[in-house]
Order: sequence, then structure tokens, then C-alpha cells
Amino acid sequence: MNRLYAAAQKTSDKVNLVDFLAPLVFRLILAPVMIIAGYNKLRIGDADAGVFEQFLAKPNIVAWFGNPEWGLGLPAPDLLAFLAGWAEFGGGWLLLFGFLTRLVVIPLLITMLVAAFSVHWVNGWHAIAPANGSTSVATFFDWFGFNAAAESLQNSNEVSDRLERIRSIVEANGKPSYLYETGPVVILNNGIQFAAIYFSMLLSLLFTGAGRWLSVDYWLARKLAN
Repeated sequence: MNRLYAAAQKTSDKVNLVDFLAPLVFRLILAPVMIIAGYNKLRIGDADAGVFEQFLAKPNIVAWFGNPEWGLGLPAPDLLAFLAGWAEFGGGWLLLFGFLTRLVVIPLLITMLVAAFSVHWVNGWHAIAPANGSTSVATFFDWFGFNAAAESLQNSNEVSDRLERIRSIVEANGKPSYLYETGPVVILNNGIQFAAIYFSMLLSLLFTGAGRWLSVDYWLARKLAN
């Protein structure tokens, strides 16, 4: 037992030498996602916007934030759209360079929660509706008798049927080789999957920080320690 523990500890020590990899990879994945999401909310580069207006959210984004019928129905949509846009755009650049990492992930965590519960929650888990129930994570939860999992698997059967009909229509009337050239047809489910994954990655960065590589935070900490 002692030998086994010693071997496990030695392996753990070696793994610690590359403990910078996880936060670095998370930052490199999250940064462009957040930057583009924020950029598309703001009027940066809008030729019709004035100098000050380019710092504000796009009118259609503000309308979507505030409209209760086809949007989020949130109060103060101008302010919230502005804050969400800059949290993502500015926060994404800070994540990329590993600067103020623990601080900047907090508003990003909030935006992911808002997105998950106000936009995606009603659609369940999957971002893309699975057409094969055997490959769906719902199968795991169905083993334990969750009703929602059984409903998800039934939905997979319906998705499969719809996709087959789409393929038959394309085969008869379209150009399948052209339409399928860059990938197969899927049905968007728009569930919380991506928001939950991004939230988990951001939560990890909240506890680990930016890591040691490509990190302004780490460089500053070393400078202040000397």
C-alpha cells in the first residue's frame, strides 16, 4: 500500500509540473467565444454610430433584452445590454492575456447564468437535438428512471424521423452533395449545454486563476513578490 501511495504521489508531482495547461486551454477557448459574443452585442465599428454610440449596445440587442414577447423581458435593457456586451467583449480580451482573471470571470459567470435560465433552460440540455437516443446522455439518466430523460429519448426518435424526411426531400429535390459538403443536417435544440460548459470553465478559472503561461496575473504576482 505504501508503495502504491508513493507511486501515486510521484505521478501527482509530475502532473503538477504542467498544471498551467488546464487554465491556459480554458482561457484560449473562452476568450474568442466571449469576444465575438460581446462584439456582436455592441456597436463597435458601426459606421452609422457616433463616437460615443459605438460604446453602446446595438438597438436590436437592446430591444431583444427588453421585449417580453419575443425577447428576454429584462428591466433597464439599455444598461443590461451594455453591461453584458462589455463584460463579454472586454472580459474576453482580459481572459486572453490572463489579466485580472478571477475578477473578470465573475460578470461572465453571471452572463452565462442569465443566458442559461432566461434563454436556454426551457429547451433542456442539448444544444443540438440528438437523433440517436443511444448516444444521448439522456440514456444514462433514463437508467435511473428520470421522466425527463424518457421524454428526451422520445424527442430523439422524433428528431430522427424529421431528419429522415429532410434527407428524402433533399435527395429528391436538392443537391445533396453540395448541401452536405460541409456537414450533415441537424436540428437545433438551443438547450443549456454550451452555457453550462462555459460556466463550468469560468468557475474553474475563478478558483485556479489564469495559470502560469501567457498570464499577466502570474507575471505581476512574481514582480510584486520580489
